[in-house]
Amino acid sequence: MAVPPSAPQPRASFHLRRHTPCPQCSWGMEEKAAASAGCREPPGPPRAAAVAYFGISVDPDDILPGALRLIQELRPHWKPEQVRTKRFTDGITNKLVACYVEEDMQDCMLVRVYGERTELLVDRENEVRNFQLLRAHGCAPRLYCTFQNGLCYEYMQGVALGPEHIREPRLFRLIALEMAKIHTIHANGSLPKPTLWHKMHNYFTLVKNEINPSLSADVPKVEVLELELAWLKEHLSQLESPVVFCHNDLLCKNIIYDSIKGHVRFIDYEYAGYNYQAFDIGNHFNEFAGVNEVDYCLYPARETQLQWLHYYLQAQKGMAVTPREVERLYVQVNKFALASHFFWALWALIQNQYSTIHFDFLRYAVIRFNQYFKVKPQVSALEMPK
Repeated sequence: MAVPPSAPQPRASFHLRRHTPCPQCSWGMEEKAAASAGCREPPGPPRAAAVAYFGISVDPDDILPGALRLIQELRPHWKPEQVRTKRFTDGITNKLVACYVEEDMQDCMLVRVYGERTELLVDRENEVRNFQLLRAHGCAPRLYCTFQNGLCYEYMQGVALGPEHIREPRLFRLIALEMAKIHTIHANGSLPKPTLWHKMHNYFTLVKNEINPSLSADVPKVEVLELELAWLKEHLSQLESPVVFCHNDLLCKNIIYDSIKGHVRFIDYEYAGYNYQAFDIGNHFNEFAGVNEVDYCLYPARETQLQWLHYYLQAQKGMAVTPREVERLYVQVNKFALASHFFWALWALIQNQYSTIHFDFLRYAVIRFNQYFKVKPQVSALEMPK
């Protein structure tokens, strides 16, 4: 299938973070200690060279005036009357505008304005570190600057993919290779800890303490969610999935395909960081179903997954892989896909409370919870190969 020749439409990542420990959570003892220090993630990679910062605030409802002030700093040779803009509407968290003067958009600056209340939920310093780290390894565009409520970065040439594209073997092979490359990045010499449980604890605590009274009848009760989170941590922690540097939010529109160079690159690093290898892959497989019109009939079949995982492992190891290795990763990935459903369901409940973006977050949360409980029995029955 040919990829449509439209310009890429970078989309914003999901993001949430919060503190306040939960006194009843037997599964969250480690997370409580971290949460008591605030909403910061466990320490990430050391920051590279400092990024320019401008004390400019951009009005999310009228981005152009603020964007032009940033352009005066970053592109002083551009004449304001010649600047063209293009609004990207795929994002359901942040607002994104492209600024350029040439029709081919070869020199194009993206201005991303953070969504409402996301300062409560996202470690932006960690995002900048991740951006720089991935750039240093040739996996990210240039980060031009940060400002009071957003950042500016290089427009990446190519096409943002959709669910219909990522199931094409020629494209999912490229995606598997790029993920394998990112998973080999080592940011520092310490033994990394996965961010999954820390983030899940923060999400759940926020839902329990600040959103619980307004939960829809279609959403499982908080007591049920707490039991499920305990079960997830107990069972998934035993799978021995390696902890690697992950993207953690690889939905379709975060994948840019450059047909000229014949590769894909990932964008939006708000959630990037150390995590379980199998979570990153399982989360991506869940995204085969789409976001706006979710259809889990599109979840990749076993045969597709095995081929994808074979490409991934071969690239990661640099040598031939055995069927047993592929099968082992298949089991881990499908079990961690459960955690992905829970993660984004909690995220959507919080976005439903705070976001001003036009999207039915509550409906999305219900869809993810429903899919979690639907596939849990069959996924739980999967056994690791002997």
